[in-house]
Amino acid sequence: MFHSGSDEVFDRDDLWAMLNERVRQGKIRHLGIALGSSDNLHQAQCATQVGATVVQLTYNRLNRDAERRVFASSDEQDLGVLAREPLANGYLTGRYRPGAGVTGSRDWRAGMDEQEVARRLDAAERIQATEVPPGTSMARWALGWCLRHPTVDAVVTGVKSVEQLESSAAATDLAVT
Repeated sequence: MFHSGSDEVFDRDDLWAMLNERVRQGKIRHLGIALGSSDNLHQAQCATQVGATVVQLTYNRLNRDAERRVFASSDEQDLGVLAREPLANGYLTGRYRPGAGVTGSRDWRAGMDEQEVARRLDAAERIQATEVPPGTSMARWALGWCLRHPTVDAVVTGVKSVEQLESSAAATDLAVT
């Protein structure tokens, strides 16, 4: 996975020649590009030219930029699409609430702009109230929401327990509209 590299590095023919040689030798099965931003159309549009078969990008209910910027290119090239950050860095878990504040220096939100945190928390609360069916966990719904898009092949989840793994796997059964 070429992960969030600059266009300057991406455009090095020698890099891709070496990686494709490793594919030919069977040392690498597939090449992919993890886009640092859904605004990076250059790398997305050149994926098959460099031998990539998949792109990884940020996609979730709070960040839908990929729908407007990358999905059409992925479909045209028949690329696999891996959606990362499906829980929007925890905002779509239902764990954080507007007005609760940051809970210490180890809280990942401590370094973020307070207005941006408040905006995301408010949006997540509205989504939970209006889109998440009663009895469905917000995290499970958020994963299912990503998977409902026909361009998305898989989501990259970060699980820390067996319960989270089971809930993530169960998201494939949701019929999200």
